[in-house]
Formats: sequence, C-alpha cells, structure tokens
Amino acid sequence: MKKEERIKKNQEFDKFIKTTKYNKNAFFILHFNKKKEEKSRFGIAVGTKIGNAVIRNKFKRRVREIINEEKKLFSKDQDYIIIVRKQCLELNYEQMKDKLTQLI
Repeated sequence: MKKEERIKKNQEFDKFIKTTKYNKNAFFILHFNKKKEEKSRFGIAVGTKIGNAVIRNKFKRRVREIINEEKKLFSKDQDYIIIVRKQCLELNYEQMKDKLTQLI
C-alpha cells in the first residue's frame, strides 16, 4: 500500500470514526465513507490491548497485505478504516483474510 493511500493523522481517524457508517464482526470493525477523490485511502488501527508493538505491527502488515491482494473488493470512491479486534490473535493469515473479505 502506497503512502498516499494511507490515513495516518489522529484527528482524521477520530473524525472519521465518529461520523461514518460501519460494519463489524467478531474480528474487525470496518468504517467507510464516500469521498470526492478517485483513489481510496485506508487506515489500520490495532489497540494496545492486543499485545506488544511487535504483535500489533504484525497484524498491521497482515491487513495491509490483505488490502493489496483484495483491492478489487473495495470501492474506489470510499475511504476505509479497519480496526482489528482482540479475537484476531486466534486466527492465522488465511482465516484473517476470509473474515475480512466477508466483512467487505
């Protein structure tokens, strides 16, 4: 995922989460919002309850890879924030990919 395709600022995250629609399951929360630009942007949030920094970064890398592989499932006129829940600790990569694609 390229740097232009990421949502990084805390203010933007907070505003986005408070004002947008979302879908959720036991493993992820997916916030989405229509926008005017052509490119989709993605934000990934992993809470500190999930584990130490190594584990949180591992989940971010996995979610980024899933986004890159399944980019065709995402609408090009929307921004997305994916929040990883604690139950993801029990999943391997294939199961994570299945759960996230079902949510999309």
